[in-house]
Amino acid sequence: MKASQFFVSTLKEAPADAEVVSHKLMMRAGLIKKLGAGIYNYMPMGLRVIRKVEAIVREEMNRAGAVECTMPVVQPAELWQETGRFEKMGPELLRIQDRHGRDFVIQPTSEEVVTDIARQELRSYKQLPKNLYQIQTKFRDERRPRFGLMRGREFIMKDAYSFDRDQAGAKASYQVMAQAYRRIFDRFGLRYRAVAADSGAIGGDLSEEFQVIAATGEDAIVYCPASDYAANMEKAEALAPAGPRPAASQPQALTPTPGKSTCADVAALLGVPLATTVKSLVLATDQANESGEIVKSQVWLLLLRGDHDMNEVKVSKVPGLDAGFRFATLAEIEEHFGCKPGYLGPLGLKKPVKTVADREVAVMADWICGANQEDHHITGVNWGRDLPEPDLVADLRNVVAGDPSPDGKGELAIERGIEVGHVFYLGTKYSKAMNATFLGEDGKPAFFEMGCYGIGVTRLPAAAIEQNHDERGIIWPDAIAPFTVVLCPIGMDRSDEVKAAAEKLHAELLTAGVDVLLDDRGERPGAMFADWELIGVPHRVVLSDRGLKEGQVEYQHRRDAGATKVAVGEVFDYVKNRLKV
Repeated sequence: MKASQFFVSTLKEAPADAEVVSHKLMMRAGLIKKLGAGIYNYMPMGLRVIRKVEAIVREEMNRAGAVECTMPVVQPAELWQETGRFEKMGPELLRIQDRHGRDFVIQPTSEEVVTDIARQELRSYKQLPKNLYQIQTKFRDERRPRFGLMRGREFIMKDAYSFDRDQAGAKASYQVMAQAYRRIFDRFGLRYRAVAADSGAIGGDLSEEFQVIAATGEDAIVYCPASDYAANMEKAEALAPAGPRPAASQPQALTPTPGKSTCADVAALLGVPLATTVKSLVLATDQANESGEIVKSQVWLLLLRGDHDMNEVKVSKVPGLDAGFRFATLAEIEEHFGCKPGYLGPLGLKKPVKTVADREVAVMADWICGANQEDHHITGVNWGRDLPEPDLVADLRNVVAGDPSPDGKGELAIERGIEVGHVFYLGTKYSKAMNATFLGEDGKPAFFEMGCYGIGVTRLPAAAIEQNHDERGIIWPDAIAPFTVVLCPIGMDRSDEVKAAAEKLHAELLTAGVDVLLDDRGERPGAMFADWELIGVPHRVVLSDRGLKEGQVEYQHRRDAGATKVAVGEVFDYVKNRLKV
């Protein structure tokens, strides 16, 4: 490929609406062009990256026994109505009507359609297992599309769906996909972690996210440096403290704390560690009649240490809160506590509530909490002596760095990541909703056991850039670079020797299967180098009249501080060796 025949379009400055590094660099490097909010043209340079991502994904999915198909972007609403998602899914699901007034959706995912295929085509256990996958355009009507391809509305995704005869088979299919994903992400050449993820309403432990490590990542990844333990923040367990609860050593006292409504402010005022304070979070659950009218509400008080944060996923698994909860209204809080938020606590309530203490709080002694009286807190609070034991004790909080690892092999650390893949065991959620069955070995109908497996194809290049860039631009891993090698001949339009040497090396590399581009645009050296450093081509060879007269060219990897002189006769083998071709 020659640059004069290709489409190279770089910018010196990023558009004003580009916020994160990947968005800025993808726009500046001419990989994408904005068409509308969260909608982008994939320009030729960016499309080459996407196609390389797709090729790796396709090869490893095929190797793992999955079979490729394509399902429509526009899908009949009837299928989504069968599962209830047409009504339940929020405004992110784009609903449209055709000229006859029939309802359709623009697919964000394809569980309904693939389950419909299975119930029509897979009639016997003898046809199982099966795994169907597609690499297809999706659309999610994000309220605030931002960060370029990181959170766009239209995107390309690889989604796969496995069908098995029983749970054991489904778990085996899940493991095949989990290993295939590791091979895929290894080949991308990115630093990543496969982390245990929460399975939501499905339950069970078979759910993993694949996170590209990046300081700008939206997700917190919890891991143990001394072991293989890794989980996302929602899943990571905060172990109960070792040892018994200390005995009370302080008297209970009503303490003035004028204007200090946060645990941090109270701790600073009293000169005590924040970890000696307890925060009160007030939730409510509602009971409805057949008409959907709320007939009864229950107020809950959650107690967490002042330096800890509530984990909503964990709270949603507490018995009594697992059917759904909300934060209590101001009226409900005043009715039960007789006080406005900021000074709430478990002592002296006006009306009873259900109390749930975090594991840490359950073993604390002499702690500090709100007094249910404005501008006052209570110090020296102890379970048993000053208030009854909590109704429930549960893991309610986000872990923090230094917590013991759940596998008992060290302490936890936290880093940031960008989710680019997810493998998930679905069970019979969709097959039951759509009455998708096959005839089992006993001759009776049985529901398919399913799994789903996604990779954000267009999100992955953005994640790769967040991990691999410097002040000059992108630094692509070889496997997904738009071009692997760029040849930069200086004065090619003025020197027959430079032109001949560049074209010869270009032809040799092409013949060897190297994805090489020859920059024959006649640009000044500074402008030419700046373009390819911005675009991020990992290997560069510079040819010049002076160098050729000395029998040398200059090779430089995008991460190298300086160039390496290589003999003209050895440059082909040198580059091949650096590429490991």
